Amino acid sequence: MASGKANDAVFGAEVPSAAKKLRELFYSAHFIHSHIAHFYALAAPDFVMGPDADPAERNILGVVGKVGLEIGGEVIKHRAYAQDIQAMLAGKATHPVWVLPGGVSKGLNQEERARVEQMAQSCVDFSQFSLKLFEDVVLKNKGYVDLILSDGYRLVTNYMGLVDDDNKVNFYDGKVRIVDPEGVEIGKYSPSEYLDFVNEHVEPWSYLKFPYLKKHGWTGFNEGKGTGIYQAAPLARLNAADGMATPLAQEAYEKMYDTLGGKPVHAILAAHWARLVELLYASERLLELSRDEEITSDVIRKIPEGTPSEGVGIIEAPRGTLTHHYKTDEKGMVTAVNLIVGTTNNHAPIYMAVKKAARAVIKPGMEITQGLLNMVEMAFRSYDPCFSCATHAIFGELPLKFVVYNSSGEICREFQRTQL
Repeated sequence: MASGKANDAVFGAEVPSAAKKLRELFYSAHFIHSHIAHFYALAAPDFVMGPDADPAERNILGVVGKVGLEIGGEVIKHRAYAQDIQAMLAGKATHPVWVLPGGVSKGLNQEERARVEQMAQSCVDFSQFSLKLFEDVVLKNKGYVDLILSDGYRLVTNYMGLVDDDNKVNFYDGKVRIVDPEGVEIGKYSPSEYLDFVNEHVEPWSYLKFPYLKKHGWTGFNEGKGTGIYQAAPLARLNAADGMATPLAQEAYEKMYDTLGGKPVHAILAAHWARLVELLYASERLLELSRDEEITSDVIRKIPEGTPSEGVGIIEAPRGTLTHHYKTDEKGMVTAVNLIVGTTNNHAPIYMAVKKAARAVIKPGMEITQGLLNMVEMAFRSYDPCFSCATHAIFGELPLKFVVYNSSGEICREFQRTQL
C-alpha cells in the first residue's frame, strides 16, 4: 500500500475517490488480521497464561485451552474474515498486486459489498469482546496492572503517527504528527517533507539504522524531554493523536487514558491495550466504508499521463509509520529508493526497552529462569510481531554467533549456537 501511494506520487496520478475508499477498506481489513494475530498469538499468552508459565503452555494453544475452544474459534474466524476481504479485492491476502498508479485493478460488486458489511459488523462485535477480555483478564488483576505501570516497562520518548485533518488516528492517509514526551505537538509533515523532520543514525554493531528527529539531533539512546528518539507503534499513534475517528473506538481510547492517568502514556506494555483500541477502530471504519454508496463505483482508476520522476508514500503499518520514497528516470525505471519501515522507526526504543526491562527483572546473584527471560522479551513484543516470529526457524532454533567486546573494543568471548 505504501509502495502504491509512492507510485501515485511518482507518476503524478490522481486517484478517484472510490479507489481511495477501496484501498482504505482493504487496509482496514489488513489491520484487523494483523492486530488479532499479534494480540492473541504473541501478547495474550503473557497475560492469560502468565509470564512465568511453562513455555510449552505459554502460546496460542495454551490461551485457547484457558479461555475455551469457542473463543479460540472466534479468534480464528475473525482473522479469516479479514484475510477473505483482502483476497476478495486483491486476488490474495498476502503480497497482492491490486494497487496501481492512479487507483486499483478491481472493485466491489453489490454481493461482495454485502458480504464485507456482514463480516465487518461481526469484527466490530469481536473487537468489543476482545477489549472486555483484556479488562477481565488484565485490568482486574492488580499484579498485571502494577507490571504495566512499573518503571521497568516505562520509556519516555517522543511519539509519531499519521492523523487526519482533525488530528484523529488514520492508518491510510493524512499527515505525520509528532508530539514530545509531554504530548505537545513539535512537528507535522506531508509525505514529501519527511526528510525535513527525520534523519537516520548508524551504529557499527547493527545493519539496521536508527531514525531520530532532526529537530533534536542524535542524542544517543536516551529518554526524556529533548531526546531525538521517537516511537511509532500502536501506543505511539494514540499518543500522537487527539482521538479516534469512530465513536466506539473513541470511547475505548478515553477509557484507556483515564485508567492510565492521562496522555501521553509511557508504559510500553499498554501498547497491547492500544492495539485493541485500534482493532475496534479498524473494524468500525471497515463497516463504515462497506456502507458507503460510492464503494461499488466502477470509477476505480485514472490512468496517469505525467512523466514519472519522484514520489513518497506514507501509511501506518500495524507496527509503525511506513515511508516509501522512490526516484525514477523518465521511463519509470527506479534509480533510487529509501524505506523507513515500522521496525526501523522503533529500532532504538526496542533496544532501550529491552535493556531497561532486563535491569528491572534480573538482579545480581539471581537465578535466570525462563520466566525472567520471557519478561525481558515482553518489552519487544509490545512493538513488533516480526521480532517474535523471527526467533523461530524450520529447525526449531536459530543459528546464532555471539561476540562479546569489552569497553576497548577487544573481543573477550565468543560462542555459537549452530543449526541442528
